[in-house]
Amino acid sequence: MRLALCQFNPTVGDLAGNVATILAYARRAAEAEADLAIFTELCVTGYPPQDLLDRSAFIRDVETAVAHLAAEAPEGLGLLIGAPVRNEDGTGKRLYNAALLIDGDEVVDAAYKTLLPTYDVFDEYRYFEPCPDRRVVSFRGLRLGLHICEDMWNNEEQAPYHLYAANPIDELAALGIDLFVNISASPFALGKPEERTLLIQGSCREHGVPFVYVNQVGANTELIFDGDSRVHDTDGTILWRARLFEEAFHVWDMDDVAPPAAPVARPPAPIAQIHDALVLGIRDYVEKTGAGVFEKTLVGLSGGIDSAVTCALAVEALGPERVVGITMPSKYSSAGSVSDSETLAANLGIDFHDISIRPAVDAFGQMLAPLFAGTEEGIAEENIQARARGVTLMAVSNKFGYLLLTTGNKSEMAVGYATLYGDMSGGLAVLSDVFKTQVYALARYINERAGHALIPENTITKPPSAELKPGQVDQDSLPPYAVLDQILLHYVEEHLGMDAIVGLTRYDRALVERVARMVDRNEYKRRQAAPGLRVSPKAFGVGRRVPIVMQRTRVAEPEVTPAAEAPDV
Repeated sequence: MRLALCQFNPTVGDLAGNVATILAYARRAAEAEADLAIFTELCVTGYPPQDLLDRSAFIRDVETAVAHLAAEAPEGLGLLIGAPVRNEDGTGKRLYNAALLIDGDEVVDAAYKTLLPTYDVFDEYRYFEPCPDRRVVSFRGLRLGLHICEDMWNNEEQAPYHLYAANPIDELAALGIDLFVNISASPFALGKPEERTLLIQGSCREHGVPFVYVNQVGANTELIFDGDSRVHDTDGTILWRARLFEEAFHVWDMDDVAPPAAPVARPPAPIAQIHDALVLGIRDYVEKTGAGVFEKTLVGLSGGIDSAVTCALAVEALGPERVVGITMPSKYSSAGSVSDSETLAANLGIDFHDISIRPAVDAFGQMLAPLFAGTEEGIAEENIQARARGVTLMAVSNKFGYLLLTTGNKSEMAVGYATLYGDMSGGLAVLSDVFKTQVYALARYINERAGHALIPENTITKPPSAELKPGQVDQDSLPPYAVLDQILLHYVEEHLGMDAIVGLTRYDRALVERVARMVDRNEYKRRQAAPGLRVSPKAFGVGRRVPIVMQRTRVAEPEVTPAAEAPDV
């Protein structure tokens, strides 16, 4: 039996485009003399389709698309595709999340997803009915343990806690199968590829059954999918693995037991994974919103590290001809900030403009002088500068149809070191899930890839500053970023309490509590932020649901043994 693994990049809602791509891969599989072409979870609709699934017309169009696939599939080739199908039982949710087996111009069998995640970015039980039992799907004598994405994630034997009572992997193996097949739409997060490897290897070794895993690649709004499709032998050995963040096609002959002729692809270093994920996220956000919607992207260049990295990533994703940089000096801007922006723009080869905001800030000062008379200058006056920049960038965005990329990082977004309707203005937050220390690592990595200082060295080494008042640096308001990021990692991503964080870091308790208060207090800002690209297990946005209005209550916490410092990238 020859199986074709088809890792491609669907667009949510583009049924015609997705079907055309599936058929193109199917023809390629037929030419390679494959018996079965395997695609990804909900590949017909793209993942996640969200409330499109509530539209009856959309479901009818899906059914038409599936029928078209069956009719147009190459003769002699079976297809395994993912699509929503109706629940005809009259009770429960209206749909199943299904893996459909197409053979001989029709859908001949199906497997429905059992474990429907409702945590973090997932909300599948909102739409789908869980499958209550397991059954073998047979294809030309091959007994498939066919299951969908989350169905394989409850088989981690050493896990201290399991989310679900059912274990589809064990139940399918007990039915006597020849091959596990998992079709997925599993989003990327740092560390996820390694988790998949351990999990799949454990299932193979436990049951002595080979494993085929086919995962979606590409980005849809906040979510980035790394692909990472692979084939594992009965002992867990990886026989083939797709490169991350790229479309891939591979034919595996099940009768060929020889070791792979070439080394199996290995995931790149963590900082390279973050880089590649963000580049893919920018590219797909721009391209998938529709041809001609955003001809170019726009970045406000401050001479700082965040805007420089954002701009470099945009150029990598779209090319220099589709990126515009604008520097907007105020009376507090250093000469170095402007010159560093100019140097960056020249290095990247982008269109660059210098627009002073001093006339706008002076005008606002005059307008507000009668009302502000007798008060001391402070944050209100500082934020006028940030908002003048936001108005300038949005004016250019509106005038020319450019997509404005916001440049704030996760550290700043966490503690509210950002200005609503100022530097938070824009359509896509590129770095909102990247800690400041990781931004510096990205800058170094970008320069290493280029072989020279694409991002000016001065941008990387100078103290970060918003430059909204004389001599200002970020550490006037915040702890050093190495300290801040470690606290944020434990509080935001690991959900630890004050006692646990103090025990792990040995930082002063007052400092830890101050950071936690800043995080909690600034949820209202994050709720108004642009969608951000997710690269961590817990990003701000759709996967983190924290009340804006709440009372923080402390309770006794268990003693925690000090551990190593936060993981480095």
